[in-house]
Amino acid sequence: MSHRFTVAVASLLSWCLPLVAQAPRIDKIDPPNWWVNMPAPMLLVKGENLSGARFTAGNLPIERTTISQNGHWAELWLSKDASATSTVMVRAETSQGMTERAFLFEARRAANEGFAGFSSRDVMYLIMTDRFADGDHANDGPDAKDATDSAAAKAERANPHGWHGGDLRGIVDHLDYLQKLGITTIWITPVYQNHSPEAYHGYHATDLYAVDEHFGSLEDLKALSKAVHARGMKLVLDTVPNHVGPRHPWVDDSPEPTWFHGTKANHTSAVMDFQPLTNPYAPWRDKRDITEGWFVDALPDNNQENPAVAKYLIQNAVWWTEEAALDGLRIDTFSYVGREFWNQFHAQLHSLYPNLTDVGEVANPDPQIVSSFAGGVTRDGVDTGLWTPLDFPLQRAIRDAFIGRASMEELATVLRQDSLYPHPERLTPFIDNHDQIRFASEPGGTLTANKLAMAFLLTVRGMPHLYSGDEIYMQGYQDPDNRRDFPGGFPDATNSAFMPSMRTPDQAEMFDWTSSLLVLRSKTPALNSGAMQILYASHDSIVYTRSLGNDRVLIAIHRGEEDTTLHISTALTGVAGRTSSEQLFGTGELHVEADKMAIQLPANGVLIAAIR
Repeated sequence: MSHRFTVAVASLLSWCLPLVAQAPRIDKIDPPNWWVNMPAPMLLVKGENLSGARFTAGNLPIERTTISQNGHWAELWLSKDASATSTVMVRAETSQGMTERAFLFEARRAANEGFAGFSSRDVMYLIMTDRFADGDHANDGPDAKDATDSAAAKAERANPHGWHGGDLRGIVDHLDYLQKLGITTIWITPVYQNHSPEAYHGYHATDLYAVDEHFGSLEDLKALSKAVHARGMKLVLDTVPNHVGPRHPWVDDSPEPTWFHGTKANHTSAVMDFQPLTNPYAPWRDKRDITEGWFVDALPDNNQENPAVAKYLIQNAVWWTEEAALDGLRIDTFSYVGREFWNQFHAQLHSLYPNLTDVGEVANPDPQIVSSFAGGVTRDGVDTGLWTPLDFPLQRAIRDAFIGRASMEELATVLRQDSLYPHPERLTPFIDNHDQIRFASEPGGTLTANKLAMAFLLTVRGMPHLYSGDEIYMQGYQDPDNRRDFPGGFPDATNSAFMPSMRTPDQAEMFDWTSSLLVLRSKTPALNSGAMQILYASHDSIVYTRSLGNDRVLIAIHRGEEDTTLHISTALTGVAGRTSSEQLFGTGELHVEADKMAIQLPANGVLIAAIR
């Protein structure tokens, strides 16, 4: 046999081998486990050679099976959930062979392990996990495999877009700090696996059922939850049903052709003007790219109109809630997803966790638009079921008023539109977040102005949320500069804001001011749960009350550069007939008579008093 003939035969065989049918293989099942007496799950099986396979899941009935054309994916729609804890074997069998994988049904957590929900009595604190504190020095660097003092980890930390080493253990290490500050609820950014460069923020998922190694492990997340709950605090996890990351395996190999809205090669870019969604006369032409476009023209947009995608995403939220005993969810890019999906999403979650609450990102300064996404509001015949949206309209007004871009009357203008919300007391106002220039870096964002803004935030209606660093007058310009490492959270820090003795004068002044207000808020029910009345608003001043039962608390804030005296009629108000007061916080003088009061405030002054 000639050498040329041998080579030809070998070449032919190498070409034909891939065409030879092979035994099926199961590599992964989503979700990786489930619980007894839950809604029957849809199992998404990832593997090879699944075409034509006959699937079984122990003795559990499978209602229907959908297998992708390339044999890489199978959707197993179980018609019944397990009634007892057990391990079932998910089996795929073809004429070429059989494979199976164990799948565990566990007992559900006890209701008192979490699931408490948040309310206006709470104070939420946003932590971008990678930038808060490094508690595990072995999972740093670009691949989460380097020691924190290695050259690779140091180079990565020097990159503003890199993985800096913050993790779940780092949060556990500093729960004392947060609790002493007065925080009751911790919101952490997504912990999904993000196997992408510069995806430290967690919003570019490559596996929706795995904790990224940079953050730690699922056990670390559970340990954080347990530690938080042991202190009587609450845990909120960021979740992202709108999109996945550009490197998610689905992008090049999706379970169904319609898994996304469009494809990597053929899609539209998300439109960020939500007005058509609230306009009953807007055509679909004007709405489509809001809910079907790819965010920033790069992030694959999940097609929640596909029942399998909707089922997968709802199950995913349930899975994280049960695994980590979450008290609530923060939902990213809420307004970019259709209302019908949110209605199904919340119906499922509320049936399983009646006290669970969530807050949705609707990044728009118009109360008419933001309020339309709140639970209890119907648009196109559909209620989203959302507990509350983030209060972006009031956030804009706070920043404009206290840095001097607008009159203080702008605060009253926005608050007047609270009538658009079924539950304005649930709203979540804030000053800073991880997507905007920090207040302290705005022109006019002085320490004094920041203290006034904080006084307003912590006394106005709703549940305030702070962004990590707000309490120490942390600066930061546009992304990623607004995501600086928290001082003291990393080995090479030059100062530690966690330690009172190491804070700079500005850090100490802002921390003491914030913590004092939070102490007052926590021990004064009227400030965290009371009804609100605005008694006075002018270019430089605002005066309002919070009332609960027989308690009345007055808040007066003046941003002017000169002292002022405000004369206010109180007839026919919530404080009418009251003639005495007790100062609770701040400086100035308050003179109260039956139907009027005089408030003397220093320049840039705050006065909080009980009216009796």
